[in-house]
Amino acid sequence: MSGARKYAFVPVGLGLSARLLVLTIFFVMLAEVLIYAPSIATFRINWLEERVAAAHLAILALEATPDQMVSETLRGQLLTHAGVHAIVLQKQTMRLLLAEEKLPNIDLEVRLGESAPALTIWDALVVLLGGGERVLRVLGPSPKEPGVEVEVVIDEAPLRAAMIVYSRNILVLSIIISVFTAALVYLALHGLMVRPMRRITEGVAQFARNPEDVTAGVRPSGRHDEIGVAQTVLARMQDDLRGALRQKEHLAALGSAVTKINHDLRGILSTAVLLSDRLAAVEDPEVRRIAGPLLQAIDRAINLCTQTLSYARDAGPELHRSRFALGALVNEVGADLTAICPGASPLRNEVDPAHEVEADREQLYRVLANLARNAVEAGAETVSVTADNGLGKTEIVVSDDGPGLAPKARESLFQPFAGSAKAGGTGLGLVIARDVMRAHGGDIELVATGAEGTTFRLSLPTPH
Repeated sequence: MSGARKYAFVPVGLGLSARLLVLTIFFVMLAEVLIYAPSIATFRINWLEERVAAAHLAILALEATPDQMVSETLRGQLLTHAGVHAIVLQKQTMRLLLAEEKLPNIDLEVRLGESAPALTIWDALVVLLGGGERVLRVLGPSPKEPGVEVEVVIDEAPLRAAMIVYSRNILVLSIIISVFTAALVYLALHGLMVRPMRRITEGVAQFARNPEDVTAGVRPSGRHDEIGVAQTVLARMQDDLRGALRQKEHLAALGSAVTKINHDLRGILSTAVLLSDRLAAVEDPEVRRIAGPLLQAIDRAINLCTQTLSYARDAGPELHRSRFALGALVNEVGADLTAICPGASPLRNEVDPAHEVEADREQLYRVLANLARNAVEAGAETVSVTADNGLGKTEIVVSDDGPGLAPKARESLFQPFAGSAKAGGTGLGLVIARDVMRAHGGDIELVATGAEGTTFRLSLPTPH
């Protein structure tokens, strides 16, 4: 396809796959961070509770002695194993004390089980971000024996060191989980989404490079999810576009053919005009009566040839607007119908004689004559035309009592070469009618069709 655009793909490293992998790792890490805050707070509480439990076990040695006293060496060993400076146990009326000779100054008192969850998170962050130089006084119930309260004096440095090790382990584990999860999600989504989307993109690019190639483009995969629907819809759009391109080629061929015969046809019609002029000079009244409509028909034939050439060249109808009485134009259409309907005209003009419109008279005649002629050729005995002014527009209704449009004609009513209801028809009549109405700023639509007849509505903007 000449002049086609060149389409380039985004490299895989910068495309959806890489972004998906990075985003998955990021979101998993974000989830781990949100989990880490309460986790580190719980770790701090558990560590302090373990110190309380160890202190309870250490002070039980005092109960085994008669005077609740131990040697200096044993006291140092018990405090060292418990990791505390002092232990106080309150059990009913009994109070036991195990402490170093010289206690450090206490910087902070901590009561286990009395802090709100948000406050425990804040306390844990303070420990992590601090220097670990404080001395803590921790009070809490013993996990070993109900009803016993234990008080210990400890340094904050071992707690901070344990929290740092815990945080490092959490970080390493989070990275492993993030990478592993991201890899699994990436592989799953790559197979379910990225690869199919890449095939769709490649198919669209192939189709854009050469729409006429039936082997190029997107093909349905049989999937029933959103990607499968997208593939099916794109495949149908490609088929419709290929059909439209074929119609464009037909129209181009039609334009070429009309161009070749236009000169000869104009010569033939010019000869007919000269002969009609001679007929108009004859004194016979009957001949004069026939000559007038004949001249009008020849003029319209010449104009129709020109307009058909313009449509084939895709130039659209050229409008010459004027203000005129719509009823008079409908009468002309009815008079011309007598050529295919011997006897009285089947057209019933129900338009107010004073009703005026602003449009291209010849083009609007062309539309009305086309609708009326189609109705009569389809078997209608009566064709009626009415007009009324709506909100900012004039609506012209053309209805007949014919057998109605065939289903095939209704499906592709305004498509070239597809909407004809009669054998041998090109289907251009209604297509040209729609082009004419839309060029005026209006439109044409099928209101109803069936065994009772067919009704079309034309709309024209009302001049200000």
